[in-house]
Amino acid sequence: MSTDLSILHLILNASLVVKIVMGLLVLASLLSWTLIFVKASKLKHARRQAEQFEERFWSGISLPALYDELAKAPQRSGLARIFYDGFHEYRRLSQLDQTHQLPATEAVQRSMRVAASKELDGLEQNLAFLATVGSTSPYVGLFGTVWGIMHAFLSLGKMQQATLAVVAPGIAEALIATAIGLFAAIPAVVAYNRFVDHVDRLAVTYDNFREEFTALLERHAATQQVRR
Repeated sequence: MSTDLSILHLILNASLVVKIVMGLLVLASLLSWTLIFVKASKLKHARRQAEQFEERFWSGISLPALYDELAKAPQRSGLARIFYDGFHEYRRLSQLDQTHQLPATEAVQRSMRVAASKELDGLEQNLAFLATVGSTSPYVGLFGTVWGIMHAFLSLGKMQQATLAVVAPGIAEALIATAIGLFAAIPAVVAYNRFVDHVDRLAVTYDNFREEFTALLERHAATQQVRR
């Protein structure tokens, strides 16, 4: 008598616990792939926005003109948000002291740090899920494998005669759980490491811009003092 060892047949005939483990791993894999596509698009958009804003910022446009331009925008993100929040604080401090133009202060730096932190927090959102899937899926799959093998040997103990044809299906269906766990974990780990690298690069870009912008504000303030 031939034994059907197709993947679908083994999954359908697995024990309830192994089926639950497989279902959870498949669900985790689908969610992680969805998140991978969404996060990849979001990070690509953030990088493109940063490049476009830097090009606009260094195009020779005046700071007040760029600020007024962004004030009319429906929403601001990335470097545009950092610049807007920093220059908004700078103008507010300048208006408080009419006798001399205030230099870029810690308040301006703090405002830009908060804006950058919020931007990075949004980019890092849900990355922990990928890390969790990548780190736990192999163990969940291993649990399904151990349970399936245990179930196979318990069933084997009730038989008078054990043959490879009897043992093989139970072992095979148990190993499928580990395979699905690896299938869920490997893309999640690769994507997590890649996304973390992209976020770190954007963080460096934001930090560099803040330092350059602060120096520019200080020169702007010094120019205003000389004119007065």
